[in-house]
Amino acid sequence: MIAAIDPGKTGAIALLYTDGTLYIEDIPIFGKEINGSAVANIFKEFRPDHLYTESLNSFGMGRQSAFNFGMGYGILLGVLATLEIPYTRVSPARWKKDLGLGKDKDLSRSMATRLYPKNAEQFKRKKDDGRAEAALIAHWARGKNNE
Repeated sequence: MIAAIDPGKTGAIALLYTDGTLYIEDIPIFGKEINGSAVANIFKEFRPDHLYTESLNSFGMGRQSAFNFGMGYGILLGVLATLEIPYTRVSPARWKKDLGLGKDKDLSRSMATRLYPKNAEQFKRKKDDGRAEAALIAHWARGKNNE
């Protein structure tokens, strides 16, 4: 199984099985922070062979937003390190270019719906772009691993 994370408070975790089954979970939040314990519980129950996460920067963010984002990303990477789950960081530009996508989040939701119609309900709202992008990162990673 390949896992992928679209990081951030509105992000998601996607688990893509070899048979094509896709499981998606919103990033667990406790208060205003990513709940590292809940993330760890997901990966203890559904342990991936490898995980792919977006490698992002804080360009264009204010200081507080950048700090909060960095804290959340650090929590996610800390969970992976603690559970000894191998991971690869990939830039959004790389995986999106390979899939023929740009910055338009609606196109990501549309592609995820087309590729994973059984999960279409999880991509239908505008705020579901984190779910769609986590699914697409996993899809991209599976394709890279099969090359």
